[in-house]
Amino acid sequence: QVQLVESGGGLVQPGGSLRLSCAASGERFSLLTMGWYRQAPGKQRELVAVITAGRKTTYLDSVKGRFTISRDNAKKTVYLQMNSLKQEDTAVYYCKAGAGDGWWGQGTQVTVSS
Repeated sequence: QVQLVESGGGLVQPGGSLRLSCAASGERFSLLTMGWYRQAPGKQRELVAVITAGRKTTYLDSVKGRFTISRDNAKKTVYLQMNSLKQEDTAVYYCKAGAGDGWWGQGTQVTVSS
């Protein structure tokens, strides 16, 4: 069983930056693939970034070069550094642990607006 708590969301102007954090419980964190997803109003949830246990990363095309996913296994935390934010990045951002159904956090709102 893994519990996830996201933080770091908020309101930011276009071009600004935010860093999301996802703190995990459980003993298997270092073995888990961790991902960030987002869901905008009226849209399906989409994968934003993934980092494997071996620290291989994958990104949604629209965030490549702007977002960076990283992990700190000692702190059992995964991060999403978001730079050059755009209005279309506005969404609820969710952290997920593991493959398949996995475990999900409660989400954190990111609003990009002037």
